Amino acid sequence: MTSDGYDPLDLSATRSAHRTSMGASDACVEAALVDGLTDAQRAAVLHFEGPALVLAGPGSGKTRVITQRIAHLVSQGVKPSQILALTFTNKAAGEMRNRVERLLPRGLAGGLIVSTFHSYCASVLRRHGASVGLQAGFSIYDSDDQKTALKAAIEAAGLTTSNWTPASVLAAISEIKNRLLTPEEYALEASDFWSRSIAKAYARYQDTLHRSNACDFDDLLMKTASLLRNDASVRALLQQRARFILLDEYQDTNHAQFVIAATLASEHRNLFVVGDPDQSIYGWRGADITNILEFEQHFAGAVVLPLGENFRSTAAIVRAADGLIVHNKKRPHKDLHTALEEGERVRVLRCQDEHDEADQVAAFFEERLRAGVPYRSMAVLYRMNALSRVLEDSLRRKMIPSIVVRGTAFYDRKEIKDAIAYFRLLSNPRDEVSLRRIVNVPTRGIGPTTVRKVEGYAAGSGYALFDAFAMAPGAGIVKGKIGESVVAFIELLRSFQRGMDARLPGDLADFVGEVLKQTKLDEFVGRGGVEEAERVANLDELVSAAREFQFIDDPDITHPTLRTAVCAWLESVALIADADAFDPDRGSVTLMTLHAAKGLEFDSVAVVGLEHGLLPHSRSMESDDALEEERRLLFVGMTRAQRALMISSAVSRQVRGVRQATIESPFLREIPSNATTVADRTPSVDRIVYDEPEAFCDLDPAELFPVGCSVKHPIFGVGKVEFLARGFGGTRARIAFRGVGIKTVIVEHARLSRVQ
Repeated sequence: MTSDGYDPLDLSATRSAHRTSMGASDACVEAALVDGLTDAQRAAVLHFEGPALVLAGPGSGKTRVITQRIAHLVSQGVKPSQILALTFTNKAAGEMRNRVERLLPRGLAGGLIVSTFHSYCASVLRRHGASVGLQAGFSIYDSDDQKTALKAAIEAAGLTTSNWTPASVLAAISEIKNRLLTPEEYALEASDFWSRSIAKAYARYQDTLHRSNACDFDDLLMKTASLLRNDASVRALLQQRARFILLDEYQDTNHAQFVIAATLASEHRNLFVVGDPDQSIYGWRGADITNILEFEQHFAGAVVLPLGENFRSTAAIVRAADGLIVHNKKRPHKDLHTALEEGERVRVLRCQDEHDEADQVAAFFEERLRAGVPYRSMAVLYRMNALSRVLEDSLRRKMIPSIVVRGTAFYDRKEIKDAIAYFRLLSNPRDEVSLRRIVNVPTRGIGPTTVRKVEGYAAGSGYALFDAFAMAPGAGIVKGKIGESVVAFIELLRSFQRGMDARLPGDLADFVGEVLKQTKLDEFVGRGGVEEAERVANLDELVSAAREFQFIDDPDITHPTLRTAVCAWLESVALIADADAFDPDRGSVTLMTLHAAKGLEFDSVAVVGLEHGLLPHSRSMESDDALEEERRLLFVGMTRAQRALMISSAVSRQVRGVRQATIESPFLREIPSNATTVADRTPSVDRIVYDEPEAFCDLDPAELFPVGCSVKHPIFGVGKVEFLARGFGGTRARIAFRGVGIKTVIVEHARLSRVQ
């Protein structure tokens, strides 16, 4: 009991005292808090004590429920300073706080904590960090700071950054920290060479952070969890202050966040979480879906409150999304429904290729614009950033303004800028900006100290920087292995330059691929996890862009060479990067990944790339859990749409400059037909099509397409079967196509037809 007679554990007394002191205006405020809510929303808002799980489907008004419950708690006499609301973004936290302040009389929300998880933990550590080894004024390292610290830690651990890249090691350490394991604890369980090496780097990295009085983002969670578990006085203080805890997006919490929330709520048990297992799409970065699936097991007596009514999307869209997601096994059932009109059915398009797909997206948006929908209410969603380039080009040609959100426009991405810098330097050796950018990318031992020495040599001798690098080893400016690296670097560039002068313009795409391979830039960006795989895909897309570039002969150049084509290609890239002639008042179509779109909504949405290997991603074939997360990802994308939704796939795509046939995503067959309108834009071809590979098992491929017979493929045309063999994944046929060459296809998916 406090000095003013307030007992924070006696909630019944608090509510009674508050009702006694309430005026008529306060009673009106309380009544207004539940006015206009559905029965399900009202039950969630009025829930008072004890654990509760709100299963909030897409567009079900979860933010309204959270904010009005906070206001209701205050109206019932709970002190705002004893309410803790946590979410995942600063924007969401700010919106929640603003809504609560509008709901309550001025000044009544003072002391309320509405924050992100990481911000809350940072504030706790500012006050109590000494218990976990942090002193006042500690630094929080961002990703660049982390990589700098880890490079030194990797070397101190006796490892090399060429074999142990900071990105891949950081990903491993992040996973370890989310499990709340210290370097010592992880070292005890490390049983093979890889884990023991990671343990060494982890220990050195933490030593560096400790010496610097710093922590990274994962430390904010880990150290707070440690503080709560090991310091009884701090734990009691924080539990008393956080009498009522509200957690948004609970399906996205990791193990460390679960421990923090569970420990804070262990005394009073007033834990109110809101989330949707069907929208859990961040497993690759540590989110643990079992936190929400097993909530009732973790917190005995929990109340489960489903919110299934969708206030965002039309009935056809809701029916399509619900029909898809019911195929997931790891989910509690909830009825998704809407009182909105039926609306138009979901458009499902099978396009000829990625260019046809992009053009159809543009046509879809032009149609919606004519219907009165502004561009700012439209979005294109995709699984991988590499798919954006062709879409950007098509929208630009149609004069449709677009912006890439939570990602970078294709030619602005770091790996693309690095690659382009090579070609700029090859075309113009005096381009010092490009030289400085790539002199040590990939890492070749030519660091800042060496660059400064050569810059001084160039300044004193009057040489251009490129020429100074070429002469520096002979002049004794750089020696030993560094000198050898400089010589190898210059010779590599000069060999590329000689090739540019000796080859023809038609070799552009092959040349781009060769530069990426011989510089090892593709290997350099590809070491690690999910983000690194995206960068490799972006470099592959650069080769495709070069393949599609149309070189137009200049009549003033009698003998154009590959150098001529490279210069023209770079000029076209520069114009694309700088073109921004659209009226900003008209707004822009949004291009973003499906992961980035979570929590947003648009009138009209196009989801592209519904193909096996893209969505679901090829990595998802490793487990049923991963495949279910891919299905949830598509579900999230579909439920961003309010009035119009288009889903598309392409029969073929270019991958690293080579056109490849695709297989439609299996998810398309799971969307109920009574919610879709299907259009196949591929050329009309007589063919045998098997939607299910298993259906082929009852037939003999050797009888259908025997060696020596002629067949027709919708992309490659007519050819003759040279070889046929059944293997893992299906029956492979090697076919010699006229004018295309030999291709190996999977018969079950190749859409072959027999030619008599």
